[in-house]
Amino acid sequence: MPMAASTSTTSSLTNLSLPHHHHHRHHRHSPSSISTRFRSNRFFLSSSSLSFSSPQRERRVVYGGLGLRRNKPDVWKHYSSLLSPPAAAPFQQSCASCCLASTKKRRSSLARFVPGAFFDNSSIGLSKDKLRHGYVKRVQVPHATVGPDEPHAASTAWPDGVAEKQDSSLFDSELERLEEFLGSELPSHPKLHRGQLKNGLRYLILPNKVPPTRFEAHMEVHAGSIDEGDDEQGIAHMIEHVAFLGSKKREKLLGTGARSNAYTDFHHTVFHIHAPTTTKDSDDLLPSVLDALNEIAFHPKFLSSRIEKERRAILSELQMMNTIEYRVDCQLLQHLHSENKLSKRFPIGLEEQIKKWDAEKIRKFHERWYFPANATLYIVGDIDNIPKTVGQIEAVFGQTGVDNEKGSGATPSAFGAMASFLVPKLSVGLGGNSIERSTNTLDQSKVFNKERQVVRPPVTHNWSLPGSSANLNPPQIFQHELLQNFSINMFCKIPVNKVQTYRDLRIVLMKRIFLSALHFRINTRYKSSNPPFTSVELDHSDSGREGCTVTTLTITAEPKNWQNAIRVAVHEVRRLKEFGVTQGELTRYLDALLKDSEHLAAMIDNVSSVDNLDFIMESDALSHKVMDQRQGHESLLAVAGTVTLDEVNSVGAEVLEFIADFGKPTAPLPAAIVACVPKKVHIEGVGETEFKISSTEITDAIKAGLDDPIEPEPELEVPKELVPSSNLQELKEQRKPTFIPVSPETDATKLHDEETGITRRRLANGIPVNYKISKSETQSGVMRLIVGGGRAAESSDSKGSVIVGVRTLSEGGRVGNFSREQVELFCVNHLINCSLESTEEFISMEFRFTLRDNGMRAAFQLLHMVLEHSVWLDDAFDRARQLYLSYYRSIPKSLERSTAHKLMVAMLDGDERFTEPTPSSLENLTLQSVKDAVMNQFVGDNMEVSIVGDFTEEDIESCILDYLGTAQATRNFKSEQEFIPPSFRSSSSGLQFQEVFLNDTDERACAYIAGPAPNRWGFTVDGKDLLETIDNASSVNDNGTKSDAVPTEGGLQKSLRNHPLFFGITMGLLSEIINSRLFTTVRDSLGLTYDVSFELNLFDRLKLGWYVISVTSTPSKVHKAVDACKNVLRGLHSNRITDRELDRAKRTLLMRHEAEIKSNAYWLGLLAHLQASSVPRKDISCIKDLTSLYEAATVEDTYLAYEQLKVDEDSLYSCIGVAGAQTAQNIEVPIEEEEAGEGYPGVLPMGRGLSTMTRPTT
Repeated sequence: MPMAASTSTTSSLTNLSLPHHHHHRHHRHSPSSISTRFRSNRFFLSSSSLSFSSPQRERRVVYGGLGLRRNKPDVWKHYSSLLSPPAAAPFQQSCASCCLASTKKRRSSLARFVPGAFFDNSSIGLSKDKLRHGYVKRVQVPHATVGPDEPHAASTAWPDGVAEKQDSSLFDSELERLEEFLGSELPSHPKLHRGQLKNGLRYLILPNKVPPTRFEAHMEVHAGSIDEGDDEQGIAHMIEHVAFLGSKKREKLLGTGARSNAYTDFHHTVFHIHAPTTTKDSDDLLPSVLDALNEIAFHPKFLSSRIEKERRAILSELQMMNTIEYRVDCQLLQHLHSENKLSKRFPIGLEEQIKKWDAEKIRKFHERWYFPANATLYIVGDIDNIPKTVGQIEAVFGQTGVDNEKGSGATPSAFGAMASFLVPKLSVGLGGNSIERSTNTLDQSKVFNKERQVVRPPVTHNWSLPGSSANLNPPQIFQHELLQNFSINMFCKIPVNKVQTYRDLRIVLMKRIFLSALHFRINTRYKSSNPPFTSVELDHSDSGREGCTVTTLTITAEPKNWQNAIRVAVHEVRRLKEFGVTQGELTRYLDALLKDSEHLAAMIDNVSSVDNLDFIMESDALSHKVMDQRQGHESLLAVAGTVTLDEVNSVGAEVLEFIADFGKPTAPLPAAIVACVPKKVHIEGVGETEFKISSTEITDAIKAGLDDPIEPEPELEVPKELVPSSNLQELKEQRKPTFIPVSPETDATKLHDEETGITRRRLANGIPVNYKISKSETQSGVMRLIVGGGRAAESSDSKGSVIVGVRTLSEGGRVGNFSREQVELFCVNHLINCSLESTEEFISMEFRFTLRDNGMRAAFQLLHMVLEHSVWLDDAFDRARQLYLSYYRSIPKSLERSTAHKLMVAMLDGDERFTEPTPSSLENLTLQSVKDAVMNQFVGDNMEVSIVGDFTEEDIESCILDYLGTAQATRNFKSEQEFIPPSFRSSSSGLQFQEVFLNDTDERACAYIAGPAPNRWGFTVDGKDLLETIDNASSVNDNGTKSDAVPTEGGLQKSLRNHPLFFGITMGLLSEIINSRLFTTVRDSLGLTYDVSFELNLFDRLKLGWYVISVTSTPSKVHKAVDACKNVLRGLHSNRITDRELDRAKRTLLMRHEAEIKSNAYWLGLLAHLQASSVPRKDISCIKDLTSLYEAATVEDTYLAYEQLKVDEDSLYSCIGVAGAQTAQNIEVPIEEEEAGEGYPGVLPMGRGLSTMTRPTT
């Protein structure tokens, strides 16, 4: 997506944990996005997180369920809760960019997803995947999967009739039985095989068939940055780089379709390989993968040449990741863990030390920590023969380390039992239970002759315990000129309570119910007013890497509102703590959680191997019992009947005491209170003024919230239907919904393709519908409405109207006569997640639902109400406009965003439809103008609805007729405004090269290089249809053979060059090839960057596209890095693409396709535009022929595509961004003035050309 301004009106979860470093070989992200790798839906057995946000200024990923996770565009990596297997998610490209992809890996969510309506995910921007600094790409809501194939014995269930009501009086014997049941252990995953070699190496094997014929092999070494000495800060991360990239055996796997990666965290270093089970010649690939992992982890070659390469890369990475968000996260961790080494052992390390280490220093650290008994091997994938796999593990690793060490005699059971809950955490199997400790005698230790720690991470925490307020550290304040908004975090830190018994699970369930209520209350109570806060988040979660459980209250607000924001948040927390949840809330959320759990259990066979593996790894780190989804649901059902209202409120109140009873002797002391604030703020009519705040004022604001009077929560009435049956009957009689011929070329009202399972229909009101029945995700469905137009349809006098309009609809959240609260509760009850998004070309609404309890019908009712009875509110419009105003003003505070903005303005001739709306444009908008801009696009034949799920033909067609067929829709609506096609700026403008300077305390640099490309279907900005010219091109390869024939149905041959997807296919292959070359040249050979990537933004409806190269570097190297990127881009003729490069690109893309093909969300993407009149070339062959088209592509085909990328100096645009304390005069660029009105406040042209320096916002 282009710079996605993803905004959501629901709660979000933030994982706070230490920076988590990755090295990623093939898929990288710019520092502006540092994307997360979602290991979604870990059931909800562990900590919970939720938040309530007034969506005023937050950009969020929409994530459905009863708790939302925020994908922050900085360093936080999100791991969901542990204790039960993950739910399946749509295939996400693993981004393990060494950029500390996660300082906040700690927070796990109790909540799987937040059912709700109208989350807004609108997009603006540069490239489909880049420049999300502050903008967050919408991540699709994960859907469950994986686990055993056969049914398992049911877990122990509490007998009927016992404790079914909270006021039931139980006989003593029944109480004893209840206690006995709650004290019994949870079941263990029936398919998880654990073992240990004689040299101490632990291994876990889990058969899993998603994706088929592939497996994950991860080597976890229980050594990380926490094990570093004072003069070794960053050395674990250095070893990760050198060992991983220096491995020749790993390199040999690159031609097999394998992908590899590595990352370093506080407590461990992980090397992982995702590979096919067999090679092209049907040889078993697992031994080769294990051999590569053995070399990487235990036998690396510390060559000086490789060390110097990686030293350069890490120093570049250190600057790349040092965004203001990263610095904020480091501040939080430093104060949260001020009493131990976690506050000063960030994995990236210290620059002055990284520059000094020689090979011997690095080798000594490796010898001390990297040995088999200090490691665990995980293998999860399509593996049928476990004894054979164990034999392969023994064959590869059995002799490693035996010359100078002997393995511990611990049994495999050492995995399960870890240290007592008073110990922060044990690493898997490292002396974590009495059995292993008893064998680890002094003599045994001598045999090992290696350092190994029982507790992981080996730190001591100061727990948040009741105490005198005199012992409370005053609130800490981090103030920086690059911060835009106010935020404050209150932390409470306690030991991890490992979930091993039904009683433990019951406590987790009660916490989740309690916190779900809190989320919903604030999320809805303040939505219809203008709340003083931007967002309020309460997170309660376990962290294996930090060895503790942390509860965090996070409040963000506009600086002018900070005191009221704190007061309101504390007031609401206190109200819930004092009065508790109501009986209605208990019933509602318990029911929703059980439905969600049932849904996950039904999808047990669809969870990806990597999701299962990450879940098991984190669960073991926390000593939580590992169950599969079915066991998790059965266990949850067993404890649900024992839950009482009083206990839920008692357990929940304990979580909130550190806030609600702040200052009282009985309350736990906060571990830290940290406010992060700007140095200057924008005051309307005044301009930039100093922002002043003190610790005393923060404490006073907290106490003000404690003094406000509180009242109990009233019960809410939840609608059972949005479209009552009587109303529906009337509508059907009035509008007589029917199907009409699918297209003018046929009389058929129904077209069904047997091969793909796709059915096409068209309603009499003009709405085309595509659906596919899929059993891949049991009892689940997804639906997407796509409306043609998007931001490109904005007229010159209503700039920003579509994106603000979509946000307004999201902010209001009302339909018909139903309040926002009623609509959201309707979604909660039916487990529906609904999101809105506006892009340059389209407006879309996406629904995720279960098929249980009429969930699909409920989703269709919500869609019907949006189409027929959407409500547009003034206050929602005001909030939406304020959000974009604030966001525009924050551009100069972000190096990536200001650099990207400059480039986009230059390349697209200042076309505001592709950038943020300016303050003047926002001022011109009215509620009526944004409503018209959005709703005028909702016209019958301008819309398309696609549905994929586990439904029946009868049910889906009934819903289509009842709720889409009865929607009014004007056919062939013509907009009064004439569409103005976008265009690229003329090359004579002199704006091809620009530079941005950002005043900052730390040095950083980034650059973007972009140029024109055709759209996906071969149309160019100047009106050419390239398929016509390609059609006539020679189909003869360099070797003289014809190679573009593609086998299709009926034995026919179809030419790739005649196919409408020619450019979609060849551009995708070209992108993979260029990415690989950029990495090997600019990063690996020249050492000019840590992170470089090439991405294509090919439109479907608009007749243009562009490519973007994103590169991060240091101020001293960034110009050389840009030149090197240009040389790679232009060097494809002199250094021709080889067959091997093309084959590797094909394997990568086909492998991705195969991995995603079982996902409902992926099929939604395939179905998009199948009947859209604005995308006439999309037809069923684009789906059916996809695999064969990739296979048929030749090197010559990729060059036909390459010729259409404009890479000459006149067409190519670049912009370099430099942050530091230098003066702008140090930067020399051509003299040029920026057009009036196209700049953004705070960045002024000066010196030679457009060298700019950030100034106070005016």
